[in-house]
Amino acid sequence: MDTDYGIRGIHHITLVAGNAERTARFYVNTLGLGFVKKTVNFDRPDTYHIYFGDQIGTPGTLVTFFEWPDVPPGQIGVGTTHHFAMTVETAEAQLKWKRRLTDAGVGVSGPYDRRAFRSIYFQDPDGVILEIATRGPGWEVTQNGEDVYVPPREVQRPYRDEAAITAETWPEPVPAISPDMHLHGLHHISAMAADIHRTDAFYREVLGVPLIRKSVNYDDPSMPHWYWGPEGGRPGAIITYFGMNGLAPGMRPVRGRVGRGLTHHFAFAVPDEDAQRYWQERLRDHGVQVTPILDRKYFRSIYFQDPDGHILEIATAGPGFLVDQPVERLGKDLALPAWLEGERREIESVLAPIDLGERAVVG
Repeated sequence: MDTDYGIRGIHHITLVAGNAERTARFYVNTLGLGFVKKTVNFDRPDTYHIYFGDQIGTPGTLVTFFEWPDVPPGQIGVGTTHHFAMTVETAEAQLKWKRRLTDAGVGVSGPYDRRAFRSIYFQDPDGVILEIATRGPGWEVTQNGEDVYVPPREVQRPYRDEAAITAETWPEPVPAISPDMHLHGLHHISAMAADIHRTDAFYREVLGVPLIRKSVNYDDPSMPHWYWGPEGGRPGAIITYFGMNGLAPGMRPVRGRVGRGLTHHFAFAVPDEDAQRYWQERLRDHGVQVTPILDRKYFRSIYFQDPDGHILEIATAGPGFLVDQPVERLGKDLALPAWLEGERREIESVLAPIDLGERAVVG
């Protein structure tokens, strides 16, 4: 593989929401993310496509949503994601998030010791499972070559002390998001695979993404949980899969269904269209169907599927979200691509306004 064209990490994750305003209030007001872009689904322009991330929508920070109120709730299973994680720097800041979310009426579980990082879990208004993971202590804690890492019993269910974990939180209310609490983009995305070995071959041999760790599901040690990522598996470049290989004899994996509260697709980042063309050819050479390069205005995209049918994307780093709006207008005005500008009045007439209400206090 030409290393100049290699996958650099995660570009974005795109999920399905039932109500754009409710989702925007949660990700902006509760989690403190920036409202990067308010636009439409280019393939279904009577519906919103909204983007959240850092101030300018840097790849690796982006969480985006299609507003599809008419689709049923999704079902987690083979071919879907299970959850995605955002990065916080320290365990102390993570406890502040636990207290802030709990005081806002959001149920939180954890913090759980995942050895390479600590995790808390909660759900957004549509039931998307989210995680806030610490940046460290890092993979060195669990590295042991090609062997399967089995975590100590005290961090596995049912042996861990759930009462003590539930009680661990920040001692005081957290009315504002302090600087140490800032969410520094995505940490990892976890999906579901029917056969972890087939998925491993796809990531290593087709996508050229190294395997970081073979482990097991801390809640069900019979289930494989493997991790892949470039650059040593830095946060923001990690993809993980739970394998259904550990099911009891006679049991069949549950097939997932995309819908409200689940991921539609996630995207890998590459620098430019030259890299994208390289990946088109490489995927086709490996017998993987791939789309033409599509203009998404803020980046260029190609789409394909993993062996279980999960939709994946390779997206370019640019041109970025400032091509049509200054930074101070991001997320405020409806942005449309040139080919839809002639339909602006009609499009705006069917989209409900998004009122964020009271913004989060961010330090």
